[in-house]
Amino acid sequence: MQAKAEARYVRISAQKARLVVDLIRGAKAGEAITILKTTNKRIAPAVEKVLRSAIANAENQNSDVDVDTLIVTEAYVNEGPRMKRVRPAPMGRAYRYQRRSSHIVVKVGEKGAAAAVEASKE
Repeated sequence: MQAKAEARYVRISAQKARLVVDLIRGAKAGEAITILKTTNKRIAPAVEKVLRSAIANAENQNSDVDVDTLIVTEAYVNEGPRMKRVRPAPMGRAYRYQRRSSHIVVKVGEKGAAAAVEASKE
């Protein structure tokens, strides 16, 4: 049993979000929430919200699931679309810059399910 939650178009670069998501990959769900609460990064509350949503999705899908046994089986960040913007520059010129966004995906499952996922990849 595996449940997934996704946050799309989050206004932070994927590189910065990956720093936080890498901390929780493979951890127990409760420990991952604790890690995210103590992480001093701007994206940590958004990742925590996605994780809580994945846990709630797991409870919704299967009523006899034990939340204490859930682990973060997959957690990754993909790049979203870039918004191109223009900044005024000296002497009538303009500098272009990009406002990056990202898509955050967190999947939780039970311990036996994580071993099955690993075996199927090999």
